[in-house]
Amino acid sequence: MLVAAIGLAVAPARLAAQDHGQYTQTEIDTGARLYSSQCSTCHGPNGDRISGIDLRRGQFRRVVTDDDLMRIVTTGVPAAGMPPFAFQPAELTGIVAYIRAGLDSSTPSIRIGTAARGKAIVEGKGACLSCHRIGGNGSRVAPDLSDIGAARGVDMLHRSLTDPSAGMLPINRPVRITLKDGRTVNGRRLNEDTFTVQLIDDKERLHSIEKRDIRNLAVETKSPMPSFAGRLTSDELADVIAYLVTLRGQP
Repeated sequence: MLVAAIGLAVAPARLAAQDHGQYTQTEIDTGARLYSSQCSTCHGPNGDRISGIDLRRGQFRRVVTDDDLMRIVTTGVPAAGMPPFAFQPAELTGIVAYIRAGLDSSTPSIRIGTAARGKAIVEGKGACLSCHRIGGNGSRVAPDLSDIGAARGVDMLHRSLTDPSAGMLPINRPVRITLKDGRTVNGRRLNEDTFTVQLIDDKERLHSIEKRDIRNLAVETKSPMPSFAGRLTSDELADVIAYLVTLRGQP
C-alpha cells in the first residue's frame, strides 16, 4: 500500500518539455514498474481505491513535497495500515516521478521542492511581489496569487513560470486601449460591462473608460511576465512551485 496518508491536493503534471525540474522518462518508467508490483494492490491501478486519496489526480491528505512523499513511502503509515518500504533511493525517486506523472508513463513529471525555500525566492530573488500580490502584500499590477494553488495545478504553474505567454489565461491578458483623442492606456483588464472597461495600469492606477470614447481595444497575447527558465535553477523552480501550491486563499 502506497502513500495512504498524503496531504494537499496537487494536480498531475502534463507538460511536453522534459527540463527545469521534471523527472526523466527512465525514472517514471522505474516508478511504473514498482507501482504495478508493490502499490496497485491497495491503491488500485488508477490510484483511487483508498477513500480520500486519488494519486492519479494528485489528491492527497497530509503532505505536499516530493521529500514528504518519499518519507511516507519509507516509514509507512501504521495507523492507516500502510507498511514501510525499503526502496533504494533511485526506486523512491521513481515512485514519486510516476505519481507526479499522474500514473501515466507517457506523461512528463514535475518535481515539487520545499515551500519555505520557494517563499523566500518569491519574495527575494524572483521579485514576484513587484508585480503580484500574496495575502495583502505586493503589487496589484499582475493577478493576485493568494489562491493560485487552488486555481492552478502543478503543470499550469510550471508553464506559467517557464513560458508565461503560453500559460496565460485569457482573463489575464494585457489590453491596449486607444482613445478617440489619440491617447493610449495599457494595463490589466479588471472588469468590462456594456458601457465601460475598467483596468489597472503598471503604476497601479485604476481606469474606468467609457466605451464610446474608445477607438480600439486590443487584447495582447504576449505576457509582460518574464520567463524564469534560466533565471532560476531547476531546484529553485521546484521550490517556487511547492510554495505556490500552498496558496489556497486561506489567511
